[in-house]
Amino acid sequence: MAKSSDELSNFSYNGVDRRGQKVSGSIRGKNAASVKLLLRKQGINVSQVTKKSDPINIPFLNGKKKITSLEVSIFVRQLATMMKAGVPLVQSFDIVADGLDNESMKEVVLGIKLEIEGGSNFANALQKYPALFDKLFVSLVASGEQSGALETMLDRIAVYKEKSEALRSKIKKALKYPISVIVVAVIVTIILLVKVVPVFQNLFQGFGAQLPAFTQMVINMSNWVQTKGWILIFVFAGIYVAFSEARKRSPAFVNFLDRTYLKLPVFGNIIYMAVVARYSRTLATTFAAGVPLIEALTSCADASGNVVYQEAILRIRDEVASGQQLNFSMKSSNLFPAMAVQMVSIGEESGKLDAMLDKVATHFESEVDNAVDGLTSMMEPMIMAILGVLVGGLIIAMYLPIFQMGNAV
Repeated sequence: MAKSSDELSNFSYNGVDRRGQKVSGSIRGKNAASVKLLLRKQGINVSQVTKKSDPINIPFLNGKKKITSLEVSIFVRQLATMMKAGVPLVQSFDIVADGLDNESMKEVVLGIKLEIEGGSNFANALQKYPALFDKLFVSLVASGEQSGALETMLDRIAVYKEKSEALRSKIKKALKYPISVIVVAVIVTIILLVKVVPVFQNLFQGFGAQLPAFTQMVINMSNWVQTKGWILIFVFAGIYVAFSEARKRSPAFVNFLDRTYLKLPVFGNIIYMAVVARYSRTLATTFAAGVPLIEALTSCADASGNVVYQEAILRIRDEVASGQQLNFSMKSSNLFPAMAVQMVSIGEESGKLDAMLDKVATHFESEVDNAVDGLTSMMEPMIMAILGVLVGGLIIAMYLPIFQMGNAV
């Protein structure tokens, strides 16, 4: 596919700077003429400009560190702070890039800077990195540029990204904590079966008496793990790969998972409140930025993170487009809490919909935080009990024959 005239390409150059020293490097531009003009503005007398083919950028193969959503959030906050302090946009990129430890993120920031220096606007420059800056992010930046209030818009985006990142970290905490403990329990059990049980097994062979059923069962488990334990590794690896591929390739499977998540005990309620908080935060941010409500709802559907709510929000969008009030459409979906519907109704009547949505988002973010803390406190004794049963059960099984010998004596 041919490149459009607005897309920038990589060029290498050789020349002489103002001090008469030879310089060379690479730069992005629309064509060789625009690159020469840009370099002359920087005080470089160009002798040669050559177009380069765009390299295939695969961070894993290139040994580069992955860029996290938290790093993107920090980048936006730093950029917003610089611009509110009166620092020009291009200079802000240089300052932010100097403080970054992740070379991959630094390359992205400097790449955006070069795009802007080459004549592109900020929103178009962000579109070159869709994996880091989604459509919502780009549309908000474009709205800020068009209205002439980019620094204010960046501050709103920074708040939105920070709140979203905090919410995401809470959900991960709620899900990862029990999973990590289960993994530790399995590892401890396997170590006991492979290293400890065989020692007792050798000791029991000299008893010349029948072992208790519980002890024999544990010894059989130990023998199986030592001889055929690799089967478990392949089974779990296969399940993990199949699960990951199904999530990537099967919309029906993703739909099933999202619906199942909402029905889970305890966890389902946390996910439910998180989705409502994310919906409210996204709609508040986009609507306050001057995005029309219909377009804002489309962005909310994409950012909801759950297929059930994505479909519901798109239906709400269609109903609002046909003249229905937002609070009525939300209520008829039967997916939003009464408190959120009532606050939206007040916001529509008072003309302060963005402020009311912001309050709803803050409330449910706080509810998620409290629920995660409560879940953690509740699960700690349960986890200790599970570990005690696993480890204690194995120890009892190994000492039962010794106790029987003591009773016999």
